[in-house]
Amino acid sequence: MFETALVNLYTRDIDAGVHFYRDLLGFVETFRAPEHVELRLGGFTVGLGSVEAARRLHRVEPEPGRPAMVLVVWTGDVDEAFARLVAAGVPVVQPPYSSGNDKRAALLQDPDGNLVEIVSKAG
Repeated sequence: MFETALVNLYTRDIDAGVHFYRDLLGFVETFRAPEHVELRLGGFTVGLGSVEAARRLHRVEPEPGRPAMVLVVWTGDVDEAFARLVAAGVPVVQPPYSSGNDKRAALLQDPDGNLVEIVSKAG
């Protein structure tokens, strides 16, 4: 019955979101419309939809950046990825730490304040 799915994040600034996910995290843009962009990393797709479109088309009042979810992105080296993202001006919530289960993680925010956790195997 269902074939595929993606996570859609409402954003105040699609271009800033595309820069974050494509240019900083390495997602590949796969679809673009005036108020919606889809980006893919491995087998995962994230959509970025404008707040205005959500209001107009779906009659909802999205609140980007409210910590109702976290997008988890795996990397080979959390400390290296964290340093690169911080140098690019990405806001930090929690610097790299050992999260247990032989994992290392850090928590940052995308341009709308949505939580993004980067994770790698420890050491």
